[in-house]
Order: sequence, then C-alpha cells, then structure tokens
Amino acid sequence: MAGHSKWANIRHRKAAVDAQKNKILSRHSKLLMMAGKTDPNPESNPTLRSAIQNAKADNVPNDNITRILKKLSGEGKDGAEYQEMLYEGYAPGGIPVMVSAITENVNRTFPELRLAFGKAGGTLGQSGSVGYMFDHVGVITLPTDGRSEDAVLELALDAGAEDIVYDAEESLLITAFTELSAVETALQAQGVTVSKSTHVYRAKDPQQLSDAAVIEKIEKFLDRVNEVEDVDEISLGAEW
Repeated sequence: MAGHSKWANIRHRKAAVDAQKNKILSRHSKLLMMAGKTDPNPESNPTLRSAIQNAKADNVPNDNITRILKKLSGEGKDGAEYQEMLYEGYAPGGIPVMVSAITENVNRTFPELRLAFGKAGGTLGQSGSVGYMFDHVGVITLPTDGRSEDAVLELALDAGAEDIVYDAEESLLITAFTELSAVETALQAQGVTVSKSTHVYRAKDPQQLSDAAVIEKIEKFLDRVNEVEDVDEISLGAEW
C-alpha cells in the first residue's frame, strides 16, 4: 500500500498546483467540450455526465457548466474541437513520464511542451518510447465516510475494482480502464457517493527515489510542464 499512497500523493500534489495556477476552470471547460461534442445530453452521454460530476467536485460554478452545455447544444457554439493527445518522454534522471493534453491546436501544444521539457531538464520522446511502462487505469474518488480500510477494499472488490488507495477522508478505487464506467455504476447502485471518475496512466514498476537533489529537479520539472496551458495530467514513473 505504501507505493500506492505515494502515487496518490503525487496526483494530489498535481491537483493542488492546478488550483494555485487558476488552471482548473480552463481544464474542465475543455474536458466538458470534448466529452459532449458527439452528444450534448448528459442523460444519454455517461462520459459527459462524469465530466460534469468531476467539474462540480473541483468546485466549478454551475453557471460555467450551464454555459458550456449551451454551447454544446449550439447556443453560441465557438467551433473549437478539443482532443486528447498523449506525449511521452523522460524527466530529469531518465525518469519516464507521460503527459496528456487537451487541445484544439496540436501545432501549438507540441512545441510548447517540447520547450517546457527542454527547459526543465527533460526530453520529449517519440510515441511508444515509454508508454509500455505504464498501465491505463480508471480512478474513482469517493468520500471514505468513516469506513475502515478493509470496508473500502470490500466495497471496491464487490463493485469490480482491482485495488484501493485508502485515506481517512477520501479514498481512491483503481479499476481497469475498460471497467471504469461499470464500477462507477455498481457503486452508485449501492448508494455510494462518487466524487470523481477519471482515467490516468500509472507506472507499472515505478522507481523509488530518495536523493533529495533528484527529487527537487523532478518537482521543478513537473511544475514547469504543468505551466503549459493544455496539459491535463502528468504521469511519472517514480515515487518518493
């Protein structure tokens, strides 16, 4: 469980950085536009429904969400077409890293990301260079609500999840990417509150770091890459 907790802490740290940079509203706007481009009705589009749920969990105002749903329905639609792009490379110290970006302009995102990697001591690689070192997984966040670790694990397994990252306030359920929606539905059928539901890339065999100087370089790298406006998620092949 210790390694899983480190992985969760890195993700939580990234979320905190997002909030500090006032990036969260833009991020969720893009995710909502991408999720709803084929079907703007959350009742019939589970992906959009989850995107709305995630936005609310990150305190995106209802007015913002309503405005985006109106755009998706054709009211003042701006024509932007967002897509998710995956980039692979290495952080300082040769640590593998995957970056997902939500963008409407790949020709802008790629050079900005390459510049960020270079300035922070990393190297942006080709597709497939490190992807095999990561698993594509689903992550469901739910309030622990006083449950013990064993109770959360039992709840997770009953719903079809594969693993948990336990915390006294908020726990993570790890699922196969293809089972994310089914596990979320099973939890909700049991009356369990789901705060967020998303997918990430998780290192199969993360390196364990202890050198303070290396860790500091990687933290600066993460901050620099996260400054790129289109960056959504950074997945690192290391823990500390």
